[in-house]
Formats: sequence, structure tokens, C-alpha cells
Amino acid sequence: MSGIVAPSVASPARVAGFTGLALLAFAGNSILCRGALGAGTVDPDPFTWTRLTSGAAMLAILARLGPQRRIVGDPRGDVSIQDLTPRGPWPGAIALTLYAATFSWAYVRIPAGVGALVLFAATQATMIGWAFWKGERPRGTELLGIAIALLGLLGLASPGRTAPDLVGVALMAIAGSAWGVYSLLGKGALEPVASNAAAFGRSALLATLLLGLAPLPRPFPVRAGVLAVLSGALASAVGYSLWYAALPHLSRTRAAALQLTVPVIAALAGIVLLNEPATLRLLASGAVILGGVALSLVGRARA
Repeated sequence: MSGIVAPSVASPARVAGFTGLALLAFAGNSILCRGALGAGTVDPDPFTWTRLTSGAAMLAILARLGPQRRIVGDPRGDVSIQDLTPRGPWPGAIALTLYAATFSWAYVRIPAGVGALVLFAATQATMIGWAFWKGERPRGTELLGIAIALLGLLGLASPGRTAPDLVGVALMAIAGSAWGVYSLLGKGALEPVASNAAAFGRSALLATLLLGLAPLPRPFPVRAGVLAVLSGALASAVGYSLWYAALPHLSRTRAAALQLTVPVIAALAGIVLLNEPATLRLLASGAVILGGVALSLVGRARA
């Protein structure tokens, strides 16, 4: 099986360009999904299936375009899916399907900015919690940052006139946790793009099975289909590929800090492009959540 080798990103300008485009793509996922699902004209299940299927197709193309990579001592010479994914592709596919499904269902109910904040916070909490479970003891700075971020989430979801839908927040928290699990399962993959292609392909199969069990969906508008394909093929598949190309040239601290910009970009884009309200609750809670996560990341980097 051939796998993609990340393109050379030697110059600082190319690293910055690839990184910037990847971050825009990640934020664009929230905008595209909310833009399609927020109007209530399309069911989340076929949207999720289209997104995963188009992402799988694009990642398969990117993986096939890359040169073959060989492992020293491997008598077959070719890199297999099991080699690419340390824990095999199916656990990651299940986590990816759970993420994509709850992500879509959440964006039926909550704005893009709120969803991006909750997704990011839940993902980081899952990964930090896993490190704690495996025996990594967080420092005081990390614990303080986690506590601050949780207070921000409580403030965002607390009852009030401008409070977001609690079911939507809970669904996005599940999506973030599932994405954290998916990221942890893929950690250490020899070829991230090919590994993602394997997981997306199996996730599309699972989504097909789930779609067959779901009630008969409404007609799928062309606009929603276009947004789903853009979300899967460009914002997800190409976005991940660009990020993995730039990642070897970024320190862990810088990569984590740059990801803090994704919820901010999504919130601003939601206000400008989707006419979502810029409430004081969103601005204040977002600042607290991102500040807490940033403090926690600084503590982990020092550790």
C-alpha cells in the first residue's frame, strides 16, 4: 500500500502558509456545518455521511499520490494499514464516526462560535485526562488552567436569556471527547495522512450502516450537499494534510498555542458570515476558556 509523505515545508514562509491555511480549514468546518445545518433544511445523518465519504475519498487520493514508503526490516516492503495505525484502524473509525455524528447534531442547535469553543475545550480535557490516567501528574499551573477553563464552560452553559441550547452543548462536548480519543489513537502513526485515510474510509462505512438504520431523511438540498463535500474534502482532508506537513516544523508548545486561534476564527466568522450574535456571554466565556487552556498548555510545556 502506498502512503503519502508530507511535502517538504522547509522555508518559514511555507510553514506559515501551510499552518495558516490548516487553521482556517479547521475553523471552516464549524462554519460549513453550521451554515448547512443551522437553517434546519437538512438532516444531520446524511450530512455526516456525505462529509465522511468525501473526506475519505480525498484522503485516499492524497495517500495514493504520495510516494511509497518502506520500513526497514519489513519483508513485504510496503507500509500496511496496521503499520500506519498502531492500534489498528477500527477503534479510530468508531471514535471518528461518533465525533462526526454528534458534531452534526450539535450544530443543529448551537452557533458556530459556541460549538468551536466547547469542541476545543472537550478535546483538550480528554487528552489531559488521559495523560493523568496514564500516570502523568499535572503541575499546579495545569490544574489551575483546567479549573479556569471549566469555569468558562460553566459560565457559557449557565441558565439565562443568552444561554446556548444545553443539549447542543452536551452533544458538542461528546464530539470533542471523541475527537480527543481519535487523536490519542492515532498518536505515533508512521504516516498520518494514510492513517487518516484508513480511518475515514471505515468511518464512512459505519456512517452508511447508521444511515440505513435512521428514519427516511428529507430531500437533500444541493447547497447542503456542496457544504458537506467542502467540509469533508477540503476543510477536513486537505486541512489535515496541510497541518501534518507543517507540524514537524513546529514545537509542541507553538502547535498547541496556534490551535487556540481556531475557536476565535470560528466565532468571528460565525458573526460575520452567519449573522450570529456577538453576545457578552460568548466573548467573556470564550476568553476564560481559551485563557484557561493556554495556561494549562504552558504548564504542560514546562513539565
